[in-house]
Amino acid sequence: MNSFTRRLGSASARRPWITLFAWAVATAVLLGLGSTVGGSFADDFVAPGSQSERATQLLEERFPEAADGVASAVFAVDDDLASHRAAVEAAVDRIADVEDVAAVADPFAAGTVSPDGRVGYAEITFDRPTTELGPAPITAVADALALARRAGLTAELGGDAAFINAESATSGAEAVGLLAALIVLLIAFGTVVAALIPIGLALLVVGGGLGGIALLANTMDVSTAAPTIAAMIGLGVGIDYALFITARYRESRSEGRDNASALGDAMGTAGTSVLFAGGTVVVAMAALPLTGIGFLISIGLGTALVVLAAVLAALTLLPAILSLLGDRIDRGRVPLTRRTTRSPEEGAWGRLARHVSRRPVRYLLAATVVLLTLAAPALSMRTAFPDAGDDSTSISHRRAYDLLAEGFGPGVNGPLLVVVDLRDSGAGAGDLDALARRIAADPGVASVGEPVTSPGGDTVVLRVLTHTPPSDAATSDTLERLRDLAPENVAIAGLTALTDDLTRQLARSLPIFIGGILIASFLLLMVVFRSIVVPLKAVLMNLLSIGGAYGVIVAVFQWGWLKDLFGLDETIPIASPLPTIFFAVLFGLSMDYEVFLLSRIREAYLQSGDAVGSVARGIAGTGRVITSAALIMTAVFLAFVFSPSPLSRMLGLGLATAVLLDATLVRLVFVPAAMTLMGRANWWLPGWLDRRLPRLGQPKPDVPAEAPLEPVTVLR
Repeated sequence: MNSFTRRLGSASARRPWITLFAWAVATAVLLGLGSTVGGSFADDFVAPGSQSERATQLLEERFPEAADGVASAVFAVDDDLASHRAAVEAAVDRIADVEDVAAVADPFAAGTVSPDGRVGYAEITFDRPTTELGPAPITAVADALALARRAGLTAELGGDAAFINAESATSGAEAVGLLAALIVLLIAFGTVVAALIPIGLALLVVGGGLGGIALLANTMDVSTAAPTIAAMIGLGVGIDYALFITARYRESRSEGRDNASALGDAMGTAGTSVLFAGGTVVVAMAALPLTGIGFLISIGLGTALVVLAAVLAALTLLPAILSLLGDRIDRGRVPLTRRTTRSPEEGAWGRLARHVSRRPVRYLLAATVVLLTLAAPALSMRTAFPDAGDDSTSISHRRAYDLLAEGFGPGVNGPLLVVVDLRDSGAGAGDLDALARRIAADPGVASVGEPVTSPGGDTVVLRVLTHTPPSDAATSDTLERLRDLAPENVAIAGLTALTDDLTRQLARSLPIFIGGILIASFLLLMVVFRSIVVPLKAVLMNLLSIGGAYGVIVAVFQWGWLKDLFGLDETIPIASPLPTIFFAVLFGLSMDYEVFLLSRIREAYLQSGDAVGSVARGIAGTGRVITSAALIMTAVFLAFVFSPSPLSRMLGLGLATAVLLDATLVRLVFVPAAMTLMGRANWWLPGWLDRRLPRLGQPKPDVPAEAPLEPVTVLR
């Protein structure tokens, strides 16, 4: 595999202008097609095989009016809404004129005015289901409410359709993340030209990748979160992969090699690490379809597409750029930075690694205690699907959510639709009143609406409001009790039921999903590094760093620690898709540093046969680059902490925390301590297995029997 990446890089470097032209054309085509024939994004929240899926399909087939998207135009005043009736009715008339609105109910005629007379809402029914609407009709309806605001009313647009299809607001902090990444690269490389290469490469990759995701949306349902998550990961890995190869290239040049030899060396070593690291991320993200959940499938495929583009760019486009730049890569020297003539072993990272290696037991125990302490809050994690009440109060659908809860109780924001199939055996038309009474008697139910019958007379829908908000655990308990008491021909639909089923299915599939990724990663690392101990250690360490990040998320979002620092109005449960997405993303990303570091350690081991000293040399040679890469990823991820989306906030904070833990506590403390204690056992692989495994990495070591084993004094 080393020779493959070397040949691929050399081929691109020999024909740099052709390579650049090919990438420019491919990116332009993807962006052009994505903006013209690309599909729109929609979230598929259906849990396959669930009762809510069955109820939703029944409504779509027999009672499509009941399955159409619904929103609420909420009006509020400090005195009496009736005194502003003319303004409300004028706004309702304007909403009715919006192209995609099928019907809108006047609050005064429909009786949807709160008991105190201060809040009212007009229920808006669209001409298609919520997940097929898109943001355009929601924006048009929101604009129609401007008339009521000019009349002095508070007017907000809420409801499921508004929440699901709201325009994705951006915080603008992504640019700050890129600026921070540029500063880190300037310090790491010391020259402007070298620092700009990874940034430019990452932006190109993300741009082309997002065009590809838009095209993907033309063939399947792609989640609205897919572009954000793909851009987040694409920026991080795009910069990191270019950093790894460029740093190795400049290191080889500093050792006296000519540019062509230095580039070949960088592509054969760091290029191979990038290929395997990126492959691990792609495998982890491509595993998301194993959940069988629509929006996770699109997130996994979209992110895998962008990461694959980042790997290809690093292995082809980057060597072409480096060959064209030649010595000009060192232009634009940054003031106050200087080239060092010391070997890596003499630097701070080498001294740190040797220091940890002399006291492996105490450092191993200390690192384990810290990681387990950080992970402890994860034991109390409570997951729920995000609803409008979790968004920032600066967003209209969140303000509408609060007004509706204040005027009509929290359950109005997440009605349950009890669907009765009269064609099937169970509850008949004459049993509907008794069914409604049983439902109303449940302690979690606030009210049960009048039965509404489909035009064909074979399906009946009862609208049920609970006492608790949609994402509350008590609402989930109420839903479960109602399903237990319902006959076989009765199923419950509505966004609250859909997302509750989704949360349950995610919880059931998570162990299988995690197991699949762990096994795949273990096997890949075993093939690459010809060892059983090294991949096992890597898997365990990654679990510890992921657990620590889970714990931090729970402490901030669920417990409320430092919530003001992160702009949270109140504590919220952990978004139920997060553990699955987070594990796939982070396990893949953590392998970037793992592969890059272990490749350097193994390289040193193959040269010297010194099982302990090679660890210190590997850390010394990669410490600066890994730390720079971690700071860059942290800056990019932290930018998303200020996103209006709760899921993006949690992902941003969790990934930033995990990357910092992984690149500091794990790589600089845990790795040298554990590998020092294991010695040559790190590279143990049974002979029969060694003969059967394909050779993808370095050649089989030919280590002399008398090779030195312990160049440092180990203090246990």
